[in-house]
Amino acid sequence: MTAETPACGWDQAAFRCGRCGAEHTAATEADYLKAVGAHQDAHAVWDRLNAIERSGITQILRTILSAPDLAVELLALADRQPAGAGDR
Repeated sequence: MTAETPACGWDQAAFRCGRCGAEHTAATEADYLKAVGAHQDAHAVWDRLNAIERSGITQILRTILSAPDLAVELLALADRQPAGAGDR
């Protein structure tokens, strides 16, 4: 039985966002950098949205993330449709 061990010298790192207070803990440096990058990207997107867009995207994400099969089908549908084909 083998177990993956973190890189030498890396135990665990915690990140706490100074803007929103979110906390993330990572066991590897790569995971830490990924978590911090994703969180910073989320702030960048959120900051660009107005209140109506924030509400809409939140509802959409809650629906899609609660049903992974739906996300797969929506992406497949988007890939099959030419741009603007569904507009009426």
